[in-house]
Amino acid sequence: MTNFKKVNPKQSFPELEEAILDFWEKDNTFQKSIDNRADAEEFNFYDGPPFATGTPHYGHILAGAIKDVIPRYQTMKGKKVERKFGWDTHGLPIENIVEKKLEIKGKEDLEQRIGVHKFNETCRENVFGYVDEWEKVVERMGRWVDMENDYKTMDTDFMESVWWVFSEMYKKGLIYEGHRVVPYSVGMSTPLSNFEVNQGYKDKQDKTVTVKFKVIGSENKYILAWTTTPWTLVANLGLAVGKDIDYVEILDKENGETYILAKDRLGDYYKSEKDYTLVREYKGSCLVGIKYEPLFSDFKEQIEAGIDLGNEIYLGKNAYSVVEGHHVTTESGTGIVHIAPAYGEDDYQIGKEKDLGFVTHINDSGKTENLLEDNGIWVFDYNEMALEQLKKQNAVVKISTINHSYPHCWRSGVPLIYKAISAWYVDVTKIKNEIIKSNQNIKWVPGDIKNGRMGKWLEGARDWNISRNRYWGSAIPVWQNEDKQKQVVIGSIEELYQANKDYGQITKVIFVRHGRTDYNDKDLFDYKNEAKLTEVGKKQAEE
Repeated sequence: MTNFKKVNPKQSFPELEEAILDFWEKDNTFQKSIDNRADAEEFNFYDGPPFATGTPHYGHILAGAIKDVIPRYQTMKGKKVERKFGWDTHGLPIENIVEKKLEIKGKEDLEQRIGVHKFNETCRENVFGYVDEWEKVVERMGRWVDMENDYKTMDTDFMESVWWVFSEMYKKGLIYEGHRVVPYSVGMSTPLSNFEVNQGYKDKQDKTVTVKFKVIGSENKYILAWTTTPWTLVANLGLAVGKDIDYVEILDKENGETYILAKDRLGDYYKSEKDYTLVREYKGSCLVGIKYEPLFSDFKEQIEAGIDLGNEIYLGKNAYSVVEGHHVTTESGTGIVHIAPAYGEDDYQIGKEKDLGFVTHINDSGKTENLLEDNGIWVFDYNEMALEQLKKQNAVVKISTINHSYPHCWRSGVPLIYKAISAWYVDVTKIKNEIIKSNQNIKWVPGDIKNGRMGKWLEGARDWNISRNRYWGSAIPVWQNEDKQKQVVIGSIEELYQANKDYGQITKVIFVRHGRTDYNDKDLFDYKNEAKLTEVGKKQAEE
């Protein structure tokens, strides 16, 4: 009979854990579990890498424990399970840290004072600031994972694999460049994905304003519209009504002006029926086509004067007119929605369908541009300036405040805006039915996630914005000519070499930047040697 060593009932669990960890290390148990299954069936576990820009927290530890259970279970079933730790080294987390370190004040400051090369090199130098802490925590929690032969998203071979995936999806018609309205961080000068947006909701108080648009051909008839973003009124190109909603024209007894608004919204503007006279009542469809005067004439004046504001900016044939809107309700405001195609998803759609045109006055850094005056103003400061200008014009009917949950940038903490930009998308809607069908073949734990949280999310899945207007990341492997009628998508470094070898015996691709040019500002490659140095570029060249 075997005599077992008597166990002391008073144990220290931390000491037991450390003893086990010490045994695993000396015995090289993890590596042995792989080596002694050299010819066994392999099991692959895809583990999304964490950022190396901060210490691990409870969420990392919890997820790490779960991620450790699955490979251990498959190992116990006799399978060969190699698992490498990875690091997400690109993107906003490290860029935000470097911007603070270099005291960068926006996109222009980064490009003009610091320079993209120095910025990227600083990201590279600082991205692994917390690796030691991660290694200690991962080892202490008993997770088996190879951290010596790790992968990094900044590695050339990893970025090349991103090119390959992009190229394969492009060949299948699942990649396109689109000009769409997206949630945009003016704090980080980049669009955000829907997942990123959902991480940053905060309670916020905003001013709302009801303004009056004068009907052309009338002396004192105005259409009332309400908005929570007064700064967008400069880019207004239309007013949307619901075709089946009941609207009224009323004569305000105090000022003698005639207002048009939804019948159901009268009570929000007048305490008593004695304060106004009902002139007439009709459906929203009767308002469609009415022309009105813009509150801000910046774009109208410049376009009519022939000033070149770029190919994107134009006035459509139905600019500054009433149109039908699919999203109009009488739950708030006046039942009439102001349409700025550059700053709202529904607005953009209606602008294209109704030929309203497209104008934009907020640049990538969140500052005003293309205006007759007050350019270079931070968008949220300009919000107050726009309100003051509207007051001076006697265009304000009512100002109030609203408390609501609003998305903020999860990194900079700055409120997001919705802005039309050019970006690259995965055409998720094209394969959505196939994805939903595949979801039924997945074993979910707990099971109700399949048709619950995950299933519902897939049903409403939208096309995926995969590009970022940033600097430290994998480059989009697309080369286009100036009018974007031709483009080449590269899937590997070898493919890039083969595409260029006829132009010389290329052994290395080197991009040299002597100074910023007008082609840089347009995101163009100067293959004709026609680019001209900007004022900033001249200073850079001198340095």
